[in-house]
Amino acid sequence: MLVFIYLIEFTLLFGIILIIFFTESINPIRITRVVSNLSLLLIIYALNYCDLTYINPLSFLFIALTCFLLSECALSINENSTFLKPLCVILLLIGIFLIGCFMVEDLLLFYIFFEAILIPMYILVGFWGSRERKIRAVYLLFFYTLVSSLFFLVGILYLFYIFNTTNIEWLTYFCHIYLIKKEQYVLWLLFFFSFASKIPVFPLHIWLPEAHVEAPTIGSVLLAGILLKLGVYGFMRFSLALFELASIFFSPLIYAFCVFGIVYASFSAIRQTDLKRIIAYSSVAHMNLVVIGIFSFTVVGVEGAVFQSLSHGFVAGSLFFLVGFLYNRYHSRFLSYYGGLVHFMPIYAVFFLIFTLSNIALPSTSNFVGEFLLLLGIFKFNSFIAVMAAFGVILCGAYSLWLYNKIIFGNIKNNHLVHFFDLDIKEVFILFIAVVVVMLLGIYPTILFGYCHLISYSFISNIILNTVL
Repeated sequence: MLVFIYLIEFTLLFGIILIIFFTESINPIRITRVVSNLSLLLIIYALNYCDLTYINPLSFLFIALTCFLLSECALSINENSTFLKPLCVILLLIGIFLIGCFMVEDLLLFYIFFEAILIPMYILVGFWGSRERKIRAVYLLFFYTLVSSLFFLVGILYLFYIFNTTNIEWLTYFCHIYLIKKEQYVLWLLFFFSFASKIPVFPLHIWLPEAHVEAPTIGSVLLAGILLKLGVYGFMRFSLALFELASIFFSPLIYAFCVFGIVYASFSAIRQTDLKRIIAYSSVAHMNLVVIGIFSFTVVGVEGAVFQSLSHGFVAGSLFFLVGFLYNRYHSRFLSYYGGLVHFMPIYAVFFLIFTLSNIALPSTSNFVGEFLLLLGIFKFNSFIAVMAAFGVILCGAYSLWLYNKIIFGNIKNNHLVHFFDLDIKEVFILFIAVVVVMLLGIYPTILFGYCHLISYSFISNIILNTVL
C-alpha cells in the first residue's frame, strides 16, 4: 500500500520537473492534468486491490480525497490564466505537501509538511487572488495558522525532550503511561490551538471567510475541500490518540465553542452578500459539527465525523466551483447582481440545486449520511448538544434555499448580466463527476463504512483502554 502512496508523490514531483524544464514542447496544463489523473487512478486501484495493513485508514481516505480534488482543480484551470506555469507548479506542490501530511508516521515530519502547505497557499491567494483585499487575506491566513502552529511545535519539542522520539507509534504507547495529567492537559491545549485554527473552530475562524473570498477558484476548492481536514486529522490522529484523559477533560470546552460556532456561522451566512463568503460560513458550521462528533466519544459519532469530512470535501468544493464559474463569466460575486439564472443557464441551475440539497443533507446525498451519523452519535452522548447542533442544520437549510432562490428564481438583472451562456462541456464534466460521487455515497454508503468502522473502533477502543488502565 505504501508503494502506491510513494508512487503518487513521485508522480506529482515528476510533473513539477517536467513543467519547469520541458514546457517549451509540452503544455503545462496538459502535464498537470495527466499527473493528477494518474495519481487519482493509482489511489482508486489501491482502494480496490490493496489492504491497509501498513497505512492508517484515515490517512488513506484523506489522500484519496486530495487526489480527487487535485484532479478536478487541474481540469478547471483556464488555459488563458496569467502565469500558467507557476500556477501548475503551485497546484502540484500543494498536492505533494498534503499527501505528505497524511502519509508520515513522525510528528516532526508532519509539522514540516503541515507548515510547508502555507507557502504555496500564500502565493496562490496573494498572487492569483481576485481583489485588492487579497493581501489582507493572506496575512490573516498566515498569521492565524502560523502563530497557532508555533504552539504545536512547542508541544512536539517537549515530547521529544521527554521521550527522545517523535515517532507517532512510540508516542502513542509512551504518552498515556508516562505523562501525568497536568502534562497531558498542557500538551493537549498546545495541540488544540494549532488544529482548531485549521478547521477552524470558533473563535479562530476569522481568517477563513476572508481567504475564501480573495482566493482563486482552485484555492477555495482546496481550502474547503481538504486543507480544513488537516485539523480533523490532527484531532483524531494526535489529540485523541496521545492525550485521551485531556481530550475527555476538555470536551465541554469543545462543545461550548463548537455549538456557538455552528449557530454564529449559520446566522452570519444569512446576512452575507458575497457568494463565496456564504459558502465559507457554511463550511465553518459544518466543520464545527464534525468536531463535536469527534469528541462525542461514540463509535457512531466518530464514523459520522469521518464520513462527513469526506462528503464536505466533495460538496463544498463543488459549490465553490459553481461560484467560480459564475465569476469567470460576470466578474462579480455580489448576490444582488444575480437573479433568474434558470432562464438562461438551466444546466447550471440543475447542478446548483443538487449541491444545495446535498449541503442541507437531503436524503440520498452523502451529507445526509454524515450528518445523520453525527447527530445520532452526539445524541447518544448528550441530547442537549444534539438539539443545538440540529438547530444549526435547520439554519443551513434556511440560508441554502434562500441563496438558491435568490440566484436561480429571482428577477433577471439585465443591468448587470449581459452575456448569457450556460456551462461548457469541461465544466459539466467537473460537476458531473462530483454529483456521481455525492449520490453514490448517499445511496450506497457501505463503500466507505468498512473504513469508517475500522477508524472509529480503533480510536474509541484506544481511549477506553488507556483511560481505564
